[in-house]
Amino acid sequence: MNSISDNLSLEFSILKKYSNNIIQLFEEGATVPFIARYRKENTGGMSDQDLRSFYDRWQYLVELKKRKESILALLAEDSNVSDSIRKKIQNAVSKNELEDLYSPFKKTRKTKADEAREQGLQPLAALVWSGQRSDTLSAIDAWCKQNNIVISAESALEGVAEILNEAIANDSDVLKKGRAVLLKDGLLTSRVLRGKKEQGEKFRDYFDYQEAINKVPSHRLLALFRGKKESILKLSVSLKNEKNYPDVLIFPHLNQLLDANLPESHRVTPLQRKYLNLAWENKLLPKLETDVLSQLKDRAEEGAIQVFADNLQDLLMAAPAGAHRVLGVDPGFRNGVKLAVIDEQGSLLDHGVIYPHGPQNRTQEASAILSQLIHKHNIGWVAIGNGTASRETEALVRALITESNLDCRAVVVSEAGASVYSASPIAILEFPDLDVTIRGAVSIARRFQDPLAELVKIDPQAIGVGQYQHDVKVTLLSKSLANVVEDCVNRVGVDINLASVSLLSYVSGLTSRLAQNIVDYRQQKGRIESRSELLKIKGIGDKCFEQCAGFLRILNGKEALDQSGVHPESYPLVQKMAAQLKLKANDLLNNSSALQQLKQLAPSFVQAGDFTYTDILNELAKPGRDPRPEFRYASFDHSVQKLEDVKEGMTLEGVVTNVAAFGAFVDLGVHQDGLIHISQLADRFVKDPRDLVRVGQVVNVTVLEVDVQRKRIALKANGL
Repeated sequence: MNSISDNLSLEFSILKKYSNNIIQLFEEGATVPFIARYRKENTGGMSDQDLRSFYDRWQYLVELKKRKESILALLAEDSNVSDSIRKKIQNAVSKNELEDLYSPFKKTRKTKADEAREQGLQPLAALVWSGQRSDTLSAIDAWCKQNNIVISAESALEGVAEILNEAIANDSDVLKKGRAVLLKDGLLTSRVLRGKKEQGEKFRDYFDYQEAINKVPSHRLLALFRGKKESILKLSVSLKNEKNYPDVLIFPHLNQLLDANLPESHRVTPLQRKYLNLAWENKLLPKLETDVLSQLKDRAEEGAIQVFADNLQDLLMAAPAGAHRVLGVDPGFRNGVKLAVIDEQGSLLDHGVIYPHGPQNRTQEASAILSQLIHKHNIGWVAIGNGTASRETEALVRALITESNLDCRAVVVSEAGASVYSASPIAILEFPDLDVTIRGAVSIARRFQDPLAELVKIDPQAIGVGQYQHDVKVTLLSKSLANVVEDCVNRVGVDINLASVSLLSYVSGLTSRLAQNIVDYRQQKGRIESRSELLKIKGIGDKCFEQCAGFLRILNGKEALDQSGVHPESYPLVQKMAAQLKLKANDLLNNSSALQQLKQLAPSFVQAGDFTYTDILNELAKPGRDPRPEFRYASFDHSVQKLEDVKEGMTLEGVVTNVAAFGAFVDLGVHQDGLIHISQLADRFVKDPRDLVRVGQVVNVTVLEVDVQRKRIALKANGL
């Protein structure tokens, strides 16, 4: 039996030594970002995504091993468990297979098959299955009299059928093969429940629906399961040709199971086919249907979670506008437009409310206040949330900028999740005396400066880049999204002297408590001047320092290398590299000619490892480089303010807000996203929309169709 490390080595196509190393690092408490970035020699350069998959699979195999040990301990004294069953349990490769093997031995209520066995009908069932005894009533009656079993022939025949049904339905190989056949060749059927047509109108596409199980996409599965959950739809699975079931599955091992003395090569007889069909209808299909629907739901959830995770990553890794003075604008009609001015570091300088729209229509006053704030604080950008009254507010701001010849620009940004942040404990702690609506304007301004730093304060599920998020397991979704945030934060790196508790808590090795300790230390002592100073902060010991130090940046500190992604453990190596060229370590930063020489000297530092040496050279070339793209924003068409303004044939610019398996949603600035169906993304076949578009990307589109009543806009992408 292979060890867990052996299995992982095979599954991930890596050397056994790497598999051992990765498991050891995880057991020691190392995080995925740390291993992916600073232990490449130990992993063969495995990516963070592959390491996440490795970790999940490792956990699964550890749980599987524990469950095997638990089951074998429970069955240790059971004389009905053969050595071959114990061996199968030891060799089981999945939890499903393991539970199938254990199922017949669970202590449950007495079954009809148990009662039949107590009546002495087990030998008769074996004879009927093997064909040595007919299942006619006269043959059954004769056997009962011959064996002194006082029971009617009809009851005996029912008992035989129960024994055979249970033996077939409890056999792990039968279940495994039946499940595989259904997943490969089965059909998924959906029917509307009686009297639910009107109530379930949104599910009308699935009132009478059937599709091959292996072709149903994740988003459709989730819609079907939502219909089932809301008691609108009934889902069922079946084979394309039910009557062929026994011809598809051959069960020679059942002969052994029932103690029938027949050669192993014996194929299904007409009599056996009869009982296989009975078992299929009465026991197997209901049992397998539950299993298959559960697997399909898991598959669909995984797909939906992956889409959400991919979109979240794109949003978090969107281009930051950078350190500008920003006026954040949270638009609204009746309750006014909220304003918040922040400086280059995101600190609040000023705030207010204007009422330029109906019912107040205090446009002149609003323009005067905006003009005053822009002049007073030397505003470079006006960031306008894309919610209610967004286009009307944008038109007002743009008109003011043009008429007054102001040296600033207006941009519309996503405000998804801003209202969640504004009422959160984090926002209350940051701005205890500020109105909740003004906090939303602050969030809009800050996310324009740096989306990652601001969005980490919001529950990822509230950011609004997923679909069917309420139809998936909350724990799995939360874990997946938290992993995405962690990977993004550590990929970009964090300025330790500016970062919030929320941002710091996602840094490798840091908890919320330790993040708070860092901020408290900063407030009491002032600027942190070096990475080594981290060890003075309460709770940060050597192990924690090892995990977090490389991801924390210190600009203009005591140690020049602290601004880079070079880990402190490699500082002595950098000093040796510099000494080789008769330079100091800080002289290597941004020094292309020196780094070119060091490239040639790589063999001299072979002990460092190729991955580490290459990464150090890359970091020295661009210390603390930001992996995010250059900032770009969409220019909405000023003649298109609302859905009714959108006309077929128009060419517009927009921002991708969401990417799903079937296409991409685009914000055109009319409060209703348009959809580029996957078939309209390009003039060639597109397997995955994310190959061409990402959340936050500016795209040029042509309007194909507008349905004002259903609030739908169909788009075609241009030039992707």
